[in-house]
Amino acid sequence: MKLKIKEAVIFAMFGAIMYLSKILLEFLPNVHLIGVFIVALTVKYRWKALYPIYIFIIITGILNGFSMWWIPYLYIWAILWGAAMLIPDSKIKEKYKPIVYMTVCSLHGFLYGTLYAPAQALMFNLDFKGMISWIIAGLPWDAVHGVSNFCLGILIYPLIKAINLASKVSEKN
Repeated sequence: MKLKIKEAVIFAMFGAIMYLSKILLEFLPNVHLIGVFIVALTVKYRWKALYPIYIFIIITGILNGFSMWWIPYLYIWAILWGAAMLIPDSKIKEKYKPIVYMTVCSLHGFLYGTLYAPAQALMFNLDFKGMISWIIAGLPWDAVHGVSNFCLGILIYPLIKAINLASKVSEKN
């Protein structure tokens, strides 16, 4: 997974854009473009997509504080990356790709609170019942998260196309 200088710059840029997009949409709880970027970057760059994801996570920690809420970021976005890695992109017909990408992004949003819960349980000494209560209490927010990820997921396919186009242009120069 050796990086070229151009890739390092591109990944740093995407990590920063992911953080900026999160900040710009903070007025809408659980609505963000992070899933859009993660799925698109994973489809395009595969294993190397971990670089911009973890750049985003580090920037988030630096600018918002390395607090307890940040710890699940270390694994929760990698789960979406892993799900996107499982998409058999070359075997999906072009017309179905947008809905597949949107669905993967959406499922992560619906499961976000459940994925976050084990870390919460460990950090706050919750038993299993307490963890389940925490998950149930967050279901309305997970619903918003899942629906918004699905709606914003419509941007994944065009973003992949734009990244591919930019890559072709930069290869010519």
